[in-house]
Amino acid sequence: MTTAASNVRPVRIEEEMRSAYLDYAMSVIVARALPDVRDGLKPVQRRILYAMHELGLRPNSAYKKCARIVGEVLGKYHPHGDAPVYDALVRMAQDFTMRYPLVDGQGNFGSIDNDPPAAMRYTEARLATIAQEMLVDIEKETVAFAPNFDSSLEEPLVLPAQLPNLLVNGAAGIAVGMATSIPPHNLSEVCDGIVHLIDHPEATVDELVPFVKGPDFPTGAIIMGRSGIQNAYATGHGRVLVRARADIVEEQKNRKSIVVTEVPYQINKAALVEKIAELVKEKRVDGISEVRDESDREGMRIVVELKREAQPERVLNNLYKHTAMQSAFFINMLALVDGTPRVLNLRQLLQHYVDFRQEVVRKRSEYELRKARERAHILEGLLKALDKIDAVIRTIRESADVDVARANLMQRFDLTQVQAQAILDMQLRRLAALEWRKIQDEYAELRKTIAELEALLADPKKIMAKVREEVIQLEKDYGDKRRTEITEEEVKEFRFEDLIPHQDVVVTLSNRGYIKRLPITTFRLQHRGGRGIVGTVAREQDVIQHLEVADTHDMVLFFTNRGRVFRLKCFEIPAEFSRTAKGVPLVNMIKLDEQERVTAVIAVPPEEIPEGVQKEAVEAPGSEAPAGETPPAAEPEEAAPGERCILFCTRRGEIKRSPLSRFRNIRGSGLIAMDLEKGDELVSVKLAKPDDQVIIVTERGQSIRFAALDVRARSRYAGGIRGMRLQPEDRVVAMDIIQPDSYLFTVSLNGYGKLTSLNRYRSQKRGGKGIRTFKVTDKTGLVATGLVVLSGHDIMLISEKGIVIRTTLDEISVQGRITQGVTVMKLEPGDVVASVAYINNRASTQEPPPGGKRGRAKDSAASAESEDEPDPDTDEEAPSDKERPPPKAKGRKGAPKASSAKAAQKGAPKGAGPRAARSARPPPRGKTQGKTPQGKSKTGVAKPRGAKPSPQTKK
Repeated sequence: MTTAASNVRPVRIEEEMRSAYLDYAMSVIVARALPDVRDGLKPVQRRILYAMHELGLRPNSAYKKCARIVGEVLGKYHPHGDAPVYDALVRMAQDFTMRYPLVDGQGNFGSIDNDPPAAMRYTEARLATIAQEMLVDIEKETVAFAPNFDSSLEEPLVLPAQLPNLLVNGAAGIAVGMATSIPPHNLSEVCDGIVHLIDHPEATVDELVPFVKGPDFPTGAIIMGRSGIQNAYATGHGRVLVRARADIVEEQKNRKSIVVTEVPYQINKAALVEKIAELVKEKRVDGISEVRDESDREGMRIVVELKREAQPERVLNNLYKHTAMQSAFFINMLALVDGTPRVLNLRQLLQHYVDFRQEVVRKRSEYELRKARERAHILEGLLKALDKIDAVIRTIRESADVDVARANLMQRFDLTQVQAQAILDMQLRRLAALEWRKIQDEYAELRKTIAELEALLADPKKIMAKVREEVIQLEKDYGDKRRTEITEEEVKEFRFEDLIPHQDVVVTLSNRGYIKRLPITTFRLQHRGGRGIVGTVAREQDVIQHLEVADTHDMVLFFTNRGRVFRLKCFEIPAEFSRTAKGVPLVNMIKLDEQERVTAVIAVPPEEIPEGVQKEAVEAPGSEAPAGETPPAAEPEEAAPGERCILFCTRRGEIKRSPLSRFRNIRGSGLIAMDLEKGDELVSVKLAKPDDQVIIVTERGQSIRFAALDVRARSRYAGGIRGMRLQPEDRVVAMDIIQPDSYLFTVSLNGYGKLTSLNRYRSQKRGGKGIRTFKVTDKTGLVATGLVVLSGHDIMLISEKGIVIRTTLDEISVQGRITQGVTVMKLEPGDVVASVAYINNRASTQEPPPGGKRGRAKDSAASAESEDEPDPDTDEEAPSDKERPPPKAKGRKGAPKASSAKAAQKGAPKGAGPRAARSARPPPRGKTQGKTPQGKSKTGVAKPRGAKPSPQTKK
């Protein structure tokens, strides 16, 4: 008891755990999970190949049961479970796992569908032909051996590996605290890279990449871009994006299918098919009618049948996004170098192979030289004996025994013990003359071989040349074509918009704050004066207030009556397929304050307003940043060359110009776009170039045209300057940008409209009263909006009751400024025009001005007033920038008679209520909105007086 107690020593548990865990970790790293940089094999793989070599399972021999091979490995070299050994054997036989399989299997060795292999008692195997290159010259003392687990046998610590296995077959393994993931490569390319490195020892990674182009997976597929490959080869770490090879084919009339013939490396094909079916079932991917796996012995074939209306490219993009058809392969080129794990780049991997092969060739040559010298020594003794064959025979016969005979031969003929023993072992048939000649020839050949080997070992360059020669021969014997295609196209991280096809859509926002988008094809073309179709269902006096035609990838900016701006991507707006759909509340998408409503919407192409860091100009002296916002650093207020600006116009006629880049980074809570005077509100926002001309239209039919450069560029936080001097009872309803050879389309609340050449509007100084542009009467009602348009395009009008009409401008007559126009939209009693959109959806070719004789003859109102009538209004000089607009008028004494409620009611159609009468009196206006001349659409909106407060605000 005393002795036992004396052998017990206290140890701190954390110290013992640290020591034991480190021992375990190093055992896993060195002896189990990581490959050796020289032969690219893990210990279990190396032991399997050596055991099969020892069993004589050559490529030309018979197959042997895998259970026998596994038993050999377990009993002699690998004291672990049989399952890991069999799994490793199976993996080396799978052509979808190994680029160049090292084991030739017979039976069920699994499949790319993750089917398990048959039990080892059923399957058979032997070494593959290329596996011989891993074991060649192993018997020539080229590699070190060590005792096995019970010291009963010796096993190789590394195989001679003439095949650069680590690169051509790759490796994958998870150790403790580290992991390796080396992709397979094409043997021909790797051999070319090795040869180039031998010829140019100072070659860099960049110089080797043209030879070793990238991973070559056994399953083929497509690598997208070269940047990930370059990073992996330069640093040892990288990521490549691999896509399945998929083709869009037309298998039936008007029916297309996506056919997948190759999948990314290590992807389970059956799981991929199940995932696609699951996505279809959950309706996460639209347009797929059926998924079939038609793979057979001839190759892989997954067929994804599409519906007739499906867009194949969009469906394929969705499959890339949501399935393993596009997968990232992470590269971590970690291997054991002298028993130490190291991350290696491409050059280091090739250099280690070259160094190892030099060592193998040197050791092999030394072994062959030693054996040649030993054989030559024996042949020298035989030749001596043959020269004196009678004396040799007599000496042997006179000797008492073998030992005496050996001693006598050594003494009388000056032979060594080895030579004397060889003479004693020589058969009598070797005494024939022919055999004597063969011995002489063999000795001469050996002398030549010895000389060559001595020269080889004396010159390292010759050893390197031998390595080069063997690599070239290896490529000739086993080289093949690349399976994996590498494209120049780089695929960045998938964004949702990458899956959205470019499509022209109509974005609508109602008076009560419901937003939606519809395909523009929803609205068919009609003739002027038509009654239209239902574009939305009017609910609780809700009307379409804003209508914008945009591309699905455009950035939609929302400007509010309080001068703030918000941003949404067009595809983020919920899509509807029914014109009568209600849409979703805008307040669920942007953060509006109470009593705040959207008064302008514009769509901007994403390339013109990219997301990025926003820098603003400091405010002009005397101005301050709004509460909650800090003025940014100073920056020039004028737009950069070629950059467009945003023009703002308020209800009181104030105008402001700011560069578009100032609105690059709009956060979710919005940004201040313009500082407004108390009681004023933003009514119109347009995109313009500095050299554009601007026109402003009021509800009383006045207009003014001036240069955009008359408005000095200002920062976001600044207020506006006077754009037009208004009468007390007048208000601005529209602002637009003038284009060459364009027309001003003016429409009234009661559906009367006309085109007027903008050549009839002379350019004035900013801040004047302007000139007459529309004759306002009881029949026409006040001006709803004005748009600058080109001939040959379409317009879309929406009424307060949700009726939509789309018509071509060719059917609307061209008239003078002071006319009331023709009927553009026939309205039901009590209905008024609420919104107008200009659709620039045709080629902008020079055509005759719209409004021919047919358009003029259909409506006598077109000639109600001569277009040459003298204009009673006069221009005024522009005020200074510091001048503010006059206070808002308290009364409406200057309004026409029809502006009174009584007169308006009298002029309304029979049976119409107060809502119809509103069209003849000046209501608080909505706003216009639009795109630049290069854009797709621009919209004018009328908000009738007496409408309920906008429910866009948060309640």
